[in-house]
Amino acid sequence: MMDVIDQVFATVSTGPVGEGMSRFVEWLLNHAQPIFLVIDSAINGLAGAIEQILSVPAPWLLAPLIAILAAWRVSLSFAILSLLGLNLVLFMGLWQPMISTLALVIAASLLALIIGIPIGIFSARRQHIWAITRPVLDLMQTMPAFVYLIPAVMFFGTGLVPSTIATLIFSMPPVVRLTYLGIRQVPVDLIEAGRAFGCSERQLLWKVQLPNALPTLMAGVNQTIMLALSMVVIASMIGGGGLGDVVLRGIQQLDVGLGFEGGLAVVILAVILDRLTQSLAASNFSRKSLPQRFKAFTNLWTSS
Repeated sequence: MMDVIDQVFATVSTGPVGEGMSRFVEWLLNHAQPIFLVIDSAINGLAGAIEQILSVPAPWLLAPLIAILAAWRVSLSFAILSLLGLNLVLFMGLWQPMISTLALVIAASLLALIIGIPIGIFSARRQHIWAITRPVLDLMQTMPAFVYLIPAVMFFGTGLVPSTIATLIFSMPPVVRLTYLGIRQVPVDLIEAGRAFGCSERQLLWKVQLPNALPTLMAGVNQTIMLALSMVVIASMIGGGGLGDVVLRGIQQLDVGLGFEGGLAVVILAVILDRLTQSLAASNFSRKSLPQRFKAFTNLWTSS
């Protein structure tokens, strides 16, 4: 039996492609350490600053602020559900892990948008760039997420920084694709009208293409945030912490209750982020003020 297992492992040993990648990574480790130190400091500072900012308000203050934002952008009923969900997270004792997870998601998503949106814009305006970008995006989306953890740990060790980088790589393709799609779908007559009025290429981008592509672009933002949140448990394997660490401990200890609580907190956070970012993507968003929404809600309540 052991001979058969040895033969199987021998057949799946590293081939020429894997050896080439290993040598490339080794070369980077030997010659690019200063760059990795700069990246490590920048990401650590960004993620740490976001977590500190989110930790400043007490739960009794931050939860109502999120509820007010939900009432403004979505509806009063969703605001009430958000407030109840956040209080449930606090009741389960998972408020600080949720803040850590939210900080990681915001940091990774922000970096993905800063990198991904310009790539999508350049790809839409230069087809030869899209011809190069598209297969890279296919590779990033189809490569198993666990593979990203290996070079991240090799370059940056374990902790928040490699978790953020792995999440960034996994979550960036949607915003690139949807930025490209949104700009390419801008009607030709609008572009021709802009040029007829003497718009430069920069003015055409900022005043015609991006405003018309905004709903599609915001859908890419929504998908990026959701994919970043889906990496929470995987990132916890290399020290990402937060709610992913709670779920991971539940798996390791076979504790169904602990795993369920961590998973439920992730779901609550995901629903709130999803609905809020969807409201930004909606082109026909109803711009009612909070008093108008509250009046409509009370009228519906009294009529029922």
